[in-house]
Amino acid sequence: MISQRKDDHVRLAVEHQRQHSGHNQFDEVSFVHHALAGLDRPDVSLATTFAGISWPVPLYINAMTGGSVSTGVINRDLAIAARETGVAVASGSMSAYFKDPSCADTFSVLRKENPDGFVLANVNATASVDKVQRAIDLVRADALQIHINTAQETPMPEGDRSFSSWVPQIEKIAAAVEVPVIVKEVGNGLSRETVLLIESLGVQVADLGGRGGTDFARIENGRRELGEYAFMHGWGQSTAACLLDNQDVGIPVLASGGVRNALDVARALALGASGVGASGGFLRTLKDEGVSALIAQISTWLDQLAALQTMLGARTPADLTRCDLLIRGELRDFCADRGIDTAPFAQRSRSVQAAHELTGSTR
Repeated sequence: MISQRKDDHVRLAVEHQRQHSGHNQFDEVSFVHHALAGLDRPDVSLATTFAGISWPVPLYINAMTGGSVSTGVINRDLAIAARETGVAVASGSMSAYFKDPSCADTFSVLRKENPDGFVLANVNATASVDKVQRAIDLVRADALQIHINTAQETPMPEGDRSFSSWVPQIEKIAAAVEVPVIVKEVGNGLSRETVLLIESLGVQVADLGGRGGTDFARIENGRRELGEYAFMHGWGQSTAACLLDNQDVGIPVLASGGVRNALDVARALALGASGVGASGGFLRTLKDEGVSALIAQISTWLDQLAALQTMLGARTPADLTRCDLLIRGELRDFCADRGIDTAPFAQRSRSVQAAHELTGSTR
């Protein structure tokens, strides 16, 4: 029963968050500290714009759940948190609604509790255009997420085993709907080759959804009696690796997967993300401490991000891409194997300074 599966996902995701070691490849990215780079806090903005979308802050609550009574309560609280903090919020996969329209209110509550906020609908890559439009209409979505998740479906006991239709169907959906379309991974990452293919299909944005946070291969294997797909735990590329792999692609990228704090948000923005999503950590806070604690957590992250921008000399989130970064460890090894030169990341401010000197301008 799909409602039971949704409840299982939440339970296992929270357990995974409680047990997580905390380390991921964002820890292999560090800012070079320039002691006189700072700005005045009132001069710093958190606003971000990409693909015709404008958000007051670059943080969003990424897709989680919906489809059962208990997950409807979670979506209600997520919507309240989004409303109170100004972040965008995405629904979980709306496949349950397509199969059982009686669970519609577990998704529509996102709009009911957040009438003026930015809400994203979420569908899979097999959904018909008619179903996609129903999903958009149900939550009055400002944008559409299409999730792709072969590494989740493979160990899922009742998962899909036919993936060849996904590419042409994504192209049909992108051509048919009037809201911006975002294709997102669910925790295994989007390679550069995949993002370039997504772009060719008419999709406006890619959410890289990398490894480092909730591991859906692990979750689905945990639902198997024998747990025989344990070899797939940790499948894919980290979010930091995906950001490095997708420098200067033709469409904006969002970063999600393993985002633990405001520093990770800043790291992701500095690596080129237009916005940064979190889900598992927010879900754990909500389940363990309640909606007030989640609101406080998001508000703290945003305050800390503004503080980091102030110290780093970044007036906007986009300006973080001018900050010098050091890439170390296995992440640097990944870059070497993929032919990505990490040295320029450590010298970006020199290029900015040279441009200022050339034009006679000052910071």
